[in-house]
Amino acid sequence: MVFGLRGENLARYDAPHTVTFDAPNSGGWPDVVQFLQDNFVAPAKQGGEAASLRAKRERFESIASQRSFDCTRTPATLTASDSYELSGEWTTIDGTDPARRILYVHGGAYAVGSAKSHRAITYNLAKRTGCAVFAINYRLIPENKRLSGVQDCKDAYLWTLANGPDGEAAAKTIAVMGDSAGGNLSLVVSRWASADSAIRTPDAIVGLSAHTDATAQSPSLKANLATDIMLQPMLAPILKIPVTLYRLAIWKMAGVKPAHPDLSPIMGDLAGLPPTLLQVSASEMLFDDNLRYATKAREYGSDVSVQSWRDMCHVWHIFDDKLSESHHAFDEIAAFLTTHGVSAKTPKARVKAKG
Repeated sequence: MVFGLRGENLARYDAPHTVTFDAPNSGGWPDVVQFLQDNFVAPAKQGGEAASLRAKRERFESIASQRSFDCTRTPATLTASDSYELSGEWTTIDGTDPARRILYVHGGAYAVGSAKSHRAITYNLAKRTGCAVFAINYRLIPENKRLSGVQDCKDAYLWTLANGPDGEAAAKTIAVMGDSAGGNLSLVVSRWASADSAIRTPDAIVGLSAHTDATAQSPSLKANLATDIMLQPMLAPILKIPVTLYRLAIWKMAGVKPAHPDLSPIMGDLAGLPPTLLQVSASEMLFDDNLRYATKAREYGSDVSVQSWRDMCHVWHIFDDKLSESHHAFDEIAAFLTTHGVSAKTPKARVKAKG
């Protein structure tokens, strides 16, 4: 019954890694730690309504509500392949080339988050690249099936190829990007599009602290538990569950085994992928998810690289108003997208978000 729940033994993809950017934390780090304590650690300890899914979603939305950004947000809707109506929003700036596009898939453990909650990221991408950035509100669990969200992202990719911020128009270039759960979904879209000759392959993929392995094989899940202040409150209780029971629960909830490539993009054939950049903190629980994915993809001949930062939190990019490391990461992303033709804009050093 449980045969195949784990899938491939991923330990063979462990390899030495030297942290790419190893400088001491910038001055804004104490403010980030306090934010994480207030919004992740304290509610989990308090329990009850503070730890409820509704409260978590409200906290995610409030992140963006307290800020303003010098850009234009344009709502958009598309119809998924099962006739479900999906919403999203375009982020553009003065001088945006609407034919150069980025599909952004937000994180939030597949259960929280939205285009609104991740506006700091979509703003920075639009500002640095001159691309039109479309963020999709895919269906969340538990009220929807996990695979519904997967299909939504595939449908959003096809739609973004054919539609821009001004309406129906073909894309000149396109990248897919996401953080955490959204990084997982972006890598799923990457593999799906690359394997289907009838679908245009993305020009580039970027994953921020991406979740690549739903079978929970990564050593950093436990090794970095104490240093990952963002994911620790959610994942610490899960790690106490026997791994076989955890995988059975994933199978029951998702309808497919956790080793299925639509849940674990690290599984199976990773040949022919678009140029891919993964950014991750060496101190977060998903560190090895990213290292192993890159190692395996390179063995299959795909161009996948990892940039790592020391002592950052999970998806530190969203704290652009507090951390210079966030701007450093966005500068690296902009340079990567320019190198691979997605952006025609020369990145400027450290563009600060307004708000």
